[in-house]
Amino acid sequence: MARKKSILDLYKMKEAGEKACWIVLYDSVFASYAEEAGIDMILCGDSMGMIVYGWPGTVPVTMDMSIAHCQAVRRGAPNTYLIGDMPFGSYHASCEDAVRNAVRFYKEADVDAIKLEGGVAVADKIRAIVNAGMVVFGHIGLTPQSSASMGGFKAQGRTTDSARAVIEDAIAVYEAGARTLLLEGVPEEVCAYVHKMLPIPVYGIGAGADCDGQVLLSADLLGMYRNFTPKFTKKYADIAAVATQGMSDYIREVKSGEFPAPEHKYKISGDIAEFTALFDEMAPRFRK
Repeated sequence: MARKKSILDLYKMKEAGEKACWIVLYDSVFASYAEEAGIDMILCGDSMGMIVYGWPGTVPVTMDMSIAHCQAVRRGAPNTYLIGDMPFGSYHASCEDAVRNAVRFYKEADVDAIKLEGGVAVADKIRAIVNAGMVVFGHIGLTPQSSASMGGFKAQGRTTDSARAVIEDAIAVYEAGARTLLLEGVPEEVCAYVHKMLPIPVYGIGAGADCDGQVLLSADLLGMYRNFTPKFTKKYADIAAVATQGMSDYIREVKSGEFPAPEHKYKISGDIAEFTALFDEMAPRFRK
């Protein structure tokens, strides 16, 4: 099994021109699949609000939920670099709150880094967490936690004014001490510029190919989530179709009596006559 990567390995990959591949997931089973496949990093994202809990967005996700899912992912992928996603409200009120909740992630969920959404507005929180000795991944562009203020899940940086704001956020996140940066939902030209100008690893999700690596949601790339499919997602499997067919086959076989078959049943140990006598003995207990 490959050695778990460190933040230094991510920098070495950048220097060597090796793309990093990370995935967003929330449970131990799929985490074990990702580790076996050789994924570089796992983000236990607050998108669990939509994928796992069925909410329309990420805002309702709590610290307790995030930590519990991070713990599950860590158990499934003990040798993979794990990033915990700071949920909405866990770092906005004060630097003290931000540090306290980041420490909870490290202590309770055994994460290797935490991720914060936002740029200029949260730069002081990033700096405080970094100064406390933790690794921060920045996240700018389309930031789902603040999608309401953006008018929905809309791409950013498509005009020069919007691109300027994205670049300002990138500078602020870097200067605050974030060790890497994720750009989501921005034109490739904007991501390419930020990638060229910053010395830290710059990753993309819906931001084109000119960066140091890519991240996608497992539910999207494996075809599990049908409610919404982002433009930037490529579906590598259709688990929803396979699962639906499997459940349909199960229902049909139960109703027809085909399942369970003999190979799915346990055999008695001993003489059947002894069991018949036992059943006869116990029968009066069931009579009203």
